Amino acid sequence: MKRGAISLSDLEAAIRRHNHLYFIEHQPEISDEEFDHLVEQLRKQKPNSPVLAELGSDLSKNSKTFQHRSPMLSLEKCYNDEDLFHWASKFEGDVIAMPKIDGCAITLHYDAKGRLRLAATRGSGVEGEVITANVFYIPSIPNQISLKNVEVRGEVYMPISIFESYEKEFANPRNLAAGAIKQKDPRKTGEYRLSFLAYDLLGVDCKTEEEKRKFLKKAGIPIVPTKKMSSEKMASTFQVFHKERDSLDFETDGVVFKADRVEQQQKLGFTAHHPRFAIAYKFQGDSGESVVKEILWSVARTGVITPVGVVEPVELSGAMVSRVSLHNYGLAKKTGVGVGAKVLMVRRGGVIPYVESVLEKGKGLSPPQKCPSCGSKIKQEEDFLYCTRPAGCIMSRVGDLEHFVKTMGIDCFGPKLLQKLLEEKVIKDAADLYYLKTENLMPLDRMGETLSKKIVLNVQNVKEPPLDIFLQALGIPELGGHVAGILCGLGDLKKIQSLKEEDLIDLHGIGEKIAKNVVEGLKQKKILIERLLKAGVLPKKIQRISGGPLAGKSFLFTGTLESMDRKVAEKKVTELGGKIISGVSKNLDFLVMGENPGSKRKKAENLGIQILSEREFLERIQ
Repeated sequence: MKRGAISLSDLEAAIRRHNHLYFIEHQPEISDEEFDHLVEQLRKQKPNSPVLAELGSDLSKNSKTFQHRSPMLSLEKCYNDEDLFHWASKFEGDVIAMPKIDGCAITLHYDAKGRLRLAATRGSGVEGEVITANVFYIPSIPNQISLKNVEVRGEVYMPISIFESYEKEFANPRNLAAGAIKQKDPRKTGEYRLSFLAYDLLGVDCKTEEEKRKFLKKAGIPIVPTKKMSSEKMASTFQVFHKERDSLDFETDGVVFKADRVEQQQKLGFTAHHPRFAIAYKFQGDSGESVVKEILWSVARTGVITPVGVVEPVELSGAMVSRVSLHNYGLAKKTGVGVGAKVLMVRRGGVIPYVESVLEKGKGLSPPQKCPSCGSKIKQEEDFLYCTRPAGCIMSRVGDLEHFVKTMGIDCFGPKLLQKLLEEKVIKDAADLYYLKTENLMPLDRMGETLSKKIVLNVQNVKEPPLDIFLQALGIPELGGHVAGILCGLGDLKKIQSLKEEDLIDLHGIGEKIAKNVVEGLKQKKILIERLLKAGVLPKKIQRISGGPLAGKSFLFTGTLESMDRKVAEKKVTELGGKIISGVSKNLDFLVMGENPGSKRKKAENLGIQILSEREFLERIQ
């Protein structure tokens, strides 16, 4: 939307319309920053406009509703230090700061026995939509806690690591999470592997926000990471959160600051729209306009063919972006993306650039007549284009192999090398990697004897992967870490291969869709599994030591270890009761550094995470 002057009535109508698109349709046409600009325009021109007091609503038609005991309001926003400090000048005491999660606000009510009795969305702010049955399928929400007669408020969100498997189908994690928590069949909510983080506790006599968080943590409820500070340090704290955002596994578009002392909150009170004791300092530079110069088509390992936009370079979150995700063919066609289109781009979580909206339509989008990789026919199913011969499509096969080596932790295999090995018919699938010899690799370009030996050794060192890692490496849709962990609890590989859909459907966190994909996927991969076993791959079921020396501790490895392969080290951690996580965040206890550690060390240092050398790690596990 252009920022030119418009009439007051048009301005009010535009704000109402965009609220509806965001909360009800889950299809925003403008960025948050653009929307906030409209609100600010109206505030200056007509401070008493009733639209300013209206809250967006996510209530569905004919839904069962619940009257909130106290309104779930929106937040006042600011975009500079001056406005932030002006807000803080109105109260006394310290400030609590936390990332503003771009998710869906919900409320949880626990009864006199600490049992989860009711859950509801924010809704209109005054009343919410009841989703109690659905939240039972969100693993991070406890069904029973030690606290009695309390209300917990927080955000349901889809982790970025989970959303990666959906990003070609959906615009962003928030939209997907908003639909997932309202599934008519509550079991289907579990299939989306949503998460929850609490930001407020009501019904307990606490004097500070910090005290609330101690109660929540003791009750086993996951909380939004927070920092406490004096008001003088708010600006520097904002910058710290801005730097940390790339290491978080959820989308965040700013920092929420809140008066720590409850008596100060009560003194400040509320407006009809927002509490006066809290404010959201929004990140800037995350969105920008550009023009599409060219449309490229990529082929995923699943055979899905997706459009990628080549755009005029634009700076987003401090990085120059020249390519942008267009999700899938159907969505791109509906929005009018094409060569010449003017688009508003956003960098999701400060990382993945995508098109937020089309400001001016382009020449239209025509699908390729043949697969851009192998030249096979293309078929369209709903919004998606597929290569009809994915098993013979070189780029699809490269994607499959790349997924396998990355998941198994086999280093030195980039997509170019894998493509060359396939084209030269040195290998045909992942099992053939275990038959590679230096003489197979030496004839390839830029392949010396030292590198050839290293590659062969890397493969041979990963012959006994943990069973859950092996299952994930097969590349079966929906079979990620969470599902693999559930399957490993049911038995060994042979037992898992014999499972039927009905054995899985009722398991917490699986459901009908995942069960079908897993069972069918394991059947399709039967020959590959047999070939891998014949090649000497022996998946090991993890025997975790209950209360072991590493119990409750999380680890992440970076760089090359000298004494063992990374997967072997990770296996030792899990066997001793610890866990492996995927990235540097506040949830990490130890970063273990090998040679050439990369950027993870700096992130860990900024977060105050303990860093171990390989020697220190070995001493710890011995």
